[in-house]
Amino acid sequence: MSGRIEDYALIGDMQTAALVCRDGSVDWLCLPRFDSHAVFAALLGTEDHGFWRIGPAFAPGTAAPRADRRRYDGDSLVLESEWDTPRGTVRVTDFMPPREDHAPQLIRIVEGVSGRVPMRSALRMRFSYGRVVPWVHKVDSRTVAVAGPDSVWLDTDAETYGKDLTTYSDFTVAPGERVAFCISWQPSHKEPPEAPDAEAALEATTGFWREWVEQCTYHGPYREAVVRSLITLKALTYGPTGGIVAAPTTSLPEEIGGVRNWDYRYTWLRDAAITLSSLLRTGYRAEAAAWREWLLRAVAGDPENLQIMYGIAGERELGETELDWLPGYENSRPVRVGNGAAHQLQLDVYGEVTEALHLGHMTGLARNDYASLLQLKLIRYLETHWNEPDEGIWEVRGPRRHFVHSKVMAWVAVDRTIKLIESGDADGPLERWRELRDEIHQDVCEKGYDKERNTFTQSYGSKELDASLLLIPQMGFLPPDDKRVIGTIEAIQRELSTPDGFILRYPTAGDEAGVDGLEGDEGAFLACSFWMADDLAMIGRVDEARRLFERLLALRNDLGLLAEEWDPRLQRQVGNFPQAFSHVPLIDTALRLTASGAYGG
Repeated sequence: MSGRIEDYALIGDMQTAALVCRDGSVDWLCLPRFDSHAVFAALLGTEDHGFWRIGPAFAPGTAAPRADRRRYDGDSLVLESEWDTPRGTVRVTDFMPPREDHAPQLIRIVEGVSGRVPMRSALRMRFSYGRVVPWVHKVDSRTVAVAGPDSVWLDTDAETYGKDLTTYSDFTVAPGERVAFCISWQPSHKEPPEAPDAEAALEATTGFWREWVEQCTYHGPYREAVVRSLITLKALTYGPTGGIVAAPTTSLPEEIGGVRNWDYRYTWLRDAAITLSSLLRTGYRAEAAAWREWLLRAVAGDPENLQIMYGIAGERELGETELDWLPGYENSRPVRVGNGAAHQLQLDVYGEVTEALHLGHMTGLARNDYASLLQLKLIRYLETHWNEPDEGIWEVRGPRRHFVHSKVMAWVAVDRTIKLIESGDADGPLERWRELRDEIHQDVCEKGYDKERNTFTQSYGSKELDASLLLIPQMGFLPPDDKRVIGTIEAIQRELSTPDGFILRYPTAGDEAGVDGLEGDEGAFLACSFWMADDLAMIGRVDEARRLFERLLALRNDLGLLAEEWDPRLQRQVGNFPQAFSHVPLIDTALRLTASGAYGG
């Protein structure tokens, strides 16, 4: 059985990532890319679907012992887990070397700390998300698993043997002894990958992260949380293209046992745009520039057909299917790969992309004439489409509506483009677009605002609220001290807060299909809760904002990682993990509170 979502650690090489449980089991790894088929899929099923556990030996029929301590080695993505056993203490170091020309590798180094500790490595490789049992055999001193186009090579000095379609190694470590294991992926038709030097790879990996973190320009009171979030965002970046995945997992449920299970191993323009903002504000210009180049390639010459998400190399076709042989995380079905929301109409994306391009321009990224041309093309599209209903920021699978947030972000797109023209860096019909900006603003204030309750609403004519309305002051649509803004913040606090003060995205309908077209409920959406902290700070309630922010920080797991949501009933993290859309607003809120001086101590 897989662990709780918060029991997992993230390691990665900026092209794919693995999740390592507290018991030393790697339960999720897709090779060679984030969106490839998984070779370890126990996270969404059982050990029969692939895993790799290294830890102290334990008696058959008993649970694998959980690490007594674990941490990242400083500001890195090198994981260290330690077990205290009756026979001594042992440490396992897990990492994936940042990939250059070598094959993707996962390296695990076992080190004796005290006593003599019996250890076991159990490696069960299953290709195609746990469906295909590979042919495992020896080639000289190496073990290789082959299935169709894929091969995975195991290198270790420890003795190995096969049993029950699993590769085992039983050994004992004494103080100072180190035993390395490494798996490397290679297309099965190619020559075997070079066996790695585990110790040299470890030194290079820690050095890479140390140098990368040194670029961070934030040195405020929340530096530990900000740096860990930045490292996580870097780990979710696909190095060859600059695309940023929303999460490295698929189908971790928003409700345990429910159907709200989606594949997040793609690049959402919205998530990536707000990630660019955080990177620019903390000193990471190279990553921001790489994302802008990814965007320009993905959209290419077709902004009229802008998708809300793309593959990590800019692929457009992300067909959604269900893997019926996987029972799902804690029996949460279906397990989905691909994402059918890719072709939805979400007008807010035009605003987020334009805001990202505007921020890059304002912060001095090297000028790119096509970026300005793209921005102008996006506005020409919005001129004739902004007043259409859409699926909105939350990708509802119910009927299209006139979502207020979508209209606000259409206004943002026009406003930022007007600023670009006013700066002299682009040409466009300035007066016409000023009139368009005013028209959208008036439309939202007349049709999306409930005067009786003094709050904006989820969509035109609706009485429901939506946490995306918290972005109205942050986007500059209205000033924070506007009574309508304050009324909306207070209404969301009343109607969308959980008992512990975290924020739901919108009301769900339980056993019936609601506005999103789905049955079931979901947890508090962590990004929305950070947005609430931001808004509270903006309207002068800075102490309240700080308290909410620090409660949110307390939800992180012991390694500083956040999933998409928090289940207030079960008191646990839910949704895909770790989630860029949670770590980005964490950074933004920390920056805002630091600037305001709203922090304790």
